[in-house]
Amino acid sequence: MAGQSSSQAASPLVWWKPALFFLVVIVGLWYVKWQPYYGKAFTAADTHSIGKSILAQAAENPLRAALDYAMVYFLAVWKAAVLGVLLGSLIQVLIPRDWLMRTLGQPRFRGTLFGTLFSLPGMMCTCCAAPVAAGMRRQQVSMGGALAFWLGNPLLNPATLIFMGFVLGWQFTLIRLVAGFATVLIVATLVQKWVKEPAAVQPVVPDVLSEAETTPFLVRWGKALWVLFWNTIPVYIVAVLILGAARVWLFPHADGAVGNTLFWVIAMAVAGCLFVIPTAAEIPVVQTMMLAGMGVAPGLALLITLPALSLPSLIMLRKAFPAKALWLSAGLVALAGIVTGGIALL
Repeated sequence: MAGQSSSQAASPLVWWKPALFFLVVIVGLWYVKWQPYYGKAFTAADTHSIGKSILAQAAENPLRAALDYAMVYFLAVWKAAVLGVLLGSLIQVLIPRDWLMRTLGQPRFRGTLFGTLFSLPGMMCTCCAAPVAAGMRRQQVSMGGALAFWLGNPLLNPATLIFMGFVLGWQFTLIRLVAGFATVLIVATLVQKWVKEPAAVQPVVPDVLSEAETTPFLVRWGKALWVLFWNTIPVYIVAVLILGAARVWLFPHADGAVGNTLFWVIAMAVAGCLFVIPTAAEIPVVQTMMLAGMGVAPGLALLITLPALSLPSLIMLRKAFPAKALWLSAGLVALAGIVTGGIALL
């Protein structure tokens, strides 16, 4: 009877807190992503555009360029960034770790596949998804599962794929879909295979089930929120300012400067891995540069690497993944962009 009573007492804990987490997910994503993107799809269909390139009109003064870009960028992403930090902290205190271990915690391909599927409704850019991936890692989610979630958010964003079809053409959507799935699954799988997990992973926040009754919820959440914020947001802001100052050199806009050659495929693939953009901003970037004379091949390379990851998002995850895993992820994503663009040269 005592065991049955204990089980019944634990039942509300098991279901109430995850239910709260998913409520925050649904309400947050509806407000920040789903509802705005629904209307934006009609705009893309009618005008064949989703706005101006965020890289346009870079000031010659590096400080002015940094401030201008940072203002435009953060105005576009701040809501999603706040949601990302909230979800990254709440996943540590509302979702039982054993639930995550049975799905995303699997070190085999199953965990990577779950991470890919869970990323589809998120529709976040790489930097906004990074705090959630960091929160997953603190709950002992496998590298493959967390990486697939992180990469899948920007690369497999259903709204971005729809926008891309209306603006660039449905052939670009098909290429992005196939190359995107391949990139997410292959990169996450290879990093999981080639990089060993640390010998002992000590989560920042204790397991929900083991300390839910001994530590107040707000105390545990406040601790998780503070640590996650401090480890990700300050370096994120600094990195965005630096890249804002450097964007005029990373993405030349001179007519015909970016030709349809292997050199420019490699150059754009690498530049795309470094730079940071809001969700779906790769579409007007590629549209503007192609109108200025950029070839299709470097454009395809950018469509893979520009949204997938960035220097700021890699820095944000420096304490969540081994350094080797992050360097390898960046290298493999760049290679995926080179291969995708290189095929167009054949």
